Amino acid sequence: MDNGESSYRRFLAGDNEGMREIVCEYRTGLMLYLNSFVQNIHTAEELTEDTFFELMTKRPKFSGKSSFKTWLYAIGRNTTAKYLRKHKKLSVVPLESQEYLADAKNVESDHIKAEQKRKVHQALHRLKLEYRQVLYLVHLEGFSNGEAAIIMKKSDRQIKALLYNAKKALRSELERSGFEYEE
Repeated sequence: MDNGESSYRRFLAGDNEGMREIVCEYRTGLMLYLNSFVQNIHTAEELTEDTFFELMTKRPKFSGKSSFKTWLYAIGRNTTAKYLRKHKKLSVVPLESQEYLADAKNVESDHIKAEQKRKVHQALHRLKLEYRQVLYLVHLEGFSNGEAAIIMKKSDRQIKALLYNAKKALRSELERSGFEYEE
């Protein structure tokens, strides 16, 4: 299949297999694209179905001024714009002003952050129990040093010393595992 154009022409000529090929080829990508607007995968799936339904019932003319995929995604964007106008609670940013390249950077950034969190948690589990406990209470749960002291049955001074040593030990563990700090 070239880019969907020949399948669409076959569909227009009466071959329903052409539409099946289009749906199979473009469904997932179109759904993820529409999800970037509505931030709800179930809604994006419905909008994708609406886009294909519009293609099947209205049978718009493909002029060939762009690729078939571009044309199909434009129909999906228009379908989504109608949906957003109807459900104004979701229309936070106009469709024309969204930056699509930012999504790829966000995905990569989120993946890197998740990997860093995983490495930090692994390093935490290699620390001795008291270090792990004080770091968890103060930095992950947000307890004050005094509250951590009460929970751990230690003095404030002991907690400060534990925190200092625990941070040092955690840094050492992270460096050993090849962790890179963000600048």
